[in-house]
Amino acid sequence: MASSQAHPWSVIRSTAISQLTTPRVGACPDLRAERAAFMNLAALAGAGALIACAVPALGQTEAEPPAALEFPGTPVEPSAAVRWRVLFSPYTWHFSYDAAHKPVVMLGLERERPDGIVLGGTVFSNSFGQPSVYAFGGQRLYGWSPWKPLFAEWTAGLLYGYTGEYQHKVPLNYKGFSPGIVAGLGWQFSPVIAGQLNLLGTSGLMFQISIDVP
Repeated sequence: MASSQAHPWSVIRSTAISQLTTPRVGACPDLRAERAAFMNLAALAGAGALIACAVPALGQTEAEPPAALEFPGTPVEPSAAVRWRVLFSPYTWHFSYDAAHKPVVMLGLERERPDGIVLGGTVFSNSFGQPSVYAFGGQRLYGWSPWKPLFAEWTAGLLYGYTGEYQHKVPLNYKGFSPGIVAGLGWQFSPVIAGQLNLLGTSGLMFQISIDVP
């Protein structure tokens, strides 16, 4: 005989099906909001980590400036005793071109007193291939620059060698004799070896190597 009341199991089953199939109002928006909040939090955490890594690196960069360029050198000063040195120049650069120019090679000897006064002489082939000599006196100057290996030197003396068709190439030439003036800057690379750049008036620049004799 059919019953007018629904079976309890039928009621439970109907209720479960209705709960599963009936959409929950507000469920999806809540899930999206939670996901968006999580993503924002993750983005903030990542940005904070990047800043934390960048700030120490920036501070380290500011605290460590690039190293200054350094050149090898030995501080130089007047000697307590007389000092002898050998002078050698393998090359001279001329300010102006002349088809008659020849390579200039120089060899000399110099004596320096404790007060920096120098006396010496050189033999060289001049700019036109003529054998020449230069006898001079002058002075080395120390301690005028913040760079201790840097020094200056000037000399003045008597020059002989520009003769014949080339005698007019130097001023005040008389039968091959003329006054000479040389100004130079040097750098002491080691206790006995120095490099020097000499200005030869308006003619050119001479590259010189000096070696102190023990």
